[in-house]
Amino acid sequence: MTTTLEDQQLTEIISAGADDVDRALGGGIPYRTLMLIEGQSSSGKSTLAQQLVWGALQSGEKAALYTTEQTVQSFLRQMTSLGLDVRDYFLLDLLQVYPISIPPDTAAPQVLFEELRSHIMKQDECRVILVDALTTFVSRTGGDQIQEFFNGCKSFCDQGKVVIGTVHADAFDPAILTRVRSICDAHLRLEVVKSGGQLQKTIEVAKIRGADAPTGNISGFEVDPGLGIRIVPISKARA
Repeated sequence: MTTTLEDQQLTEIISAGADDVDRALGGGIPYRTLMLIEGQSSSGKSTLAQQLVWGALQSGEKAALYTTEQTVQSFLRQMTSLGLDVRDYFLLDLLQVYPISIPPDTAAPQVLFEELRSHIMKQDECRVILVDALTTFVSRTGGDQIQEFFNGCKSFCDQGKVVIGTVHADAFDPAILTRVRSICDAHLRLEVVKSGGQLQKTIEVAKIRGADAPTGNISGFEVDPGLGIRIVPISKARA
């Protein structure tokens, strides 16, 4: 039986570059995936997404990052502090970083949202795209524009790409959030919960279509300087 390129793309996955993180995600992230990483402030959304970008770069893929929260230099410094040094990838143009600044008196939010979608659609050479974070856009844009953005990204993913977006848990109207979750192929929920007098970061894999293992599990995790993300038993997670 002949295996086509499309068949290969349907079964390929992105590794996070850490075995325990891959296991928590059901084996990794399949290509052709639109992923939403949702969580409260300081829950680790950006770090988890950056870990996935690191895994993609380690696998030989090109990646693009759109960031509303960092400059190029602060992003590179943060990745190095996590033990995920991407400077060589950046210098070799295997990683493209696009800082996004949205002053309050600029063009209408829906126009900026469409410009972001249009720019992403032109990333022909990058197979993995991260937008960190979408919060600024979705909190200032109507439901139709939000749905159109995610539908456009989903069509882009059907070409064998992976698009990852992080967003604050309270940024969406509940009805819009339900629609967005249905469009996305993967949905992760991150929380900071109090347990036994300690604050613990947790990740719930709500949905990953095409995962190698069952999803729906909740895992504790830590962000260790020099080591990136590490999955730990919830009962042993440190503050």
